[in-house]
Amino acid sequence: MTVKEITQLFEQKVPLHYAESFDNVGLLVGDVNQKVTNILVTLDALEAVIEEAIAKNCNLIVCFHPIVFKGLKKITGKDYVERVVIKAIQHNIAIYAMHTALDNHWQGVNKMICDKLQLRNQHILMPKKETIKKLTVFVPKASFVNVREALFSAGAGSIGNYESCSFYNEGVGSYKGGKESNPVLGKKGEYHEENEVHLQVTFASHLKSKVISQMLKAHPYEEVAYEVTTLENVNQKIGMGMVGELSETLSETEALALVKKVFKTQGIRHSEFLGIPIQKIAVLGGSGAFAIESAKASGAQLFITSDVKYHEFFQAEKKLVVADIGHYESEQFTKNLIVSILTKKISNFAPAYNSGNIILSDTNTNPIKYF
Repeated sequence: MTVKEITQLFEQKVPLHYAESFDNVGLLVGDVNQKVTNILVTLDALEAVIEEAIAKNCNLIVCFHPIVFKGLKKITGKDYVERVVIKAIQHNIAIYAMHTALDNHWQGVNKMICDKLQLRNQHILMPKKETIKKLTVFVPKASFVNVREALFSAGAGSIGNYESCSFYNEGVGSYKGGKESNPVLGKKGEYHEENEVHLQVTFASHLKSKVISQMLKAHPYEEVAYEVTTLENVNQKIGMGMVGELSETLSETEALALVKKVFKTQGIRHSEFLGIPIQKIAVLGGSGAFAIESAKASGAQLFITSDVKYHEFFQAEKKLVVADIGHYESEQFTKNLIVSILTKKISNFAPAYNSGNIILSDTNTNPIKYF
């Protein structure tokens, strides 16, 4: 399999379309047409990880954090980022990152945190906006079913836990073909009326090209009248952070003791205790202080995240306990999730390419040590 084939399979599960605009995701280094020997999965593509890839005959590194985040004007090896890029190119190792695309995924980073804490009734903390589109198209009645089925096959018509959803009503369309026209129904230069169906379906925004392509293939008209609009609905399956509930209420110290044990953190920085029982917990892996207000609005008594600055702890405002467990600690299970996704997608596509070709990195990339 090639780098392109493997990454396309991964993106069927985790579309890069939903990564944040500031992010740098996808193939960062390497040739899309390169044949892949083995895949090394890691949180960070550091020099030690490149060395591990060389030793284990891996020529594709799939990492969570992008090693190249800002633009590079020169690559001379003056810092750790440039040295990684140089060494990867020297050894024909491709580097691919997904970062916030996996952060925003319903079964991504934050679900892993919730699952490790065995939280129930999980839902997105900050649902992403402008990710649901609506297609409106006019179809001759005789072709309505074929066009609708083509749209469904492209992934349109799915809303939450429902599939094959559409709205349609009937009417009469009219047109007159010009000199260069080639009408399927009616005659060139003659006014024509046709019984048509006004069809509407919603779809996830990352499917736009596929949905329109399938619609045009199935539609009989030479010129197809359609429009695509963005809906105001928030997407309950895409967004940052998650909220869930413990099976039983814990005290604040019991809750943090549980978190400390599960995430094997050597210390938890937290806002003041409020003497409240903890059952609803909001989580956001990585740097998540921007979500403190959303965590309060969710009704959570505890918000687990990392990289919280001094003044940001004040934002708790005695409404909940903010717990900073460490950036690496909050995302440590992410590489296991990536291995699971890759193993399932690739083995379904190419059974001979078994999980032995997908290797979980042994390198601990946590840059923070404790004294």
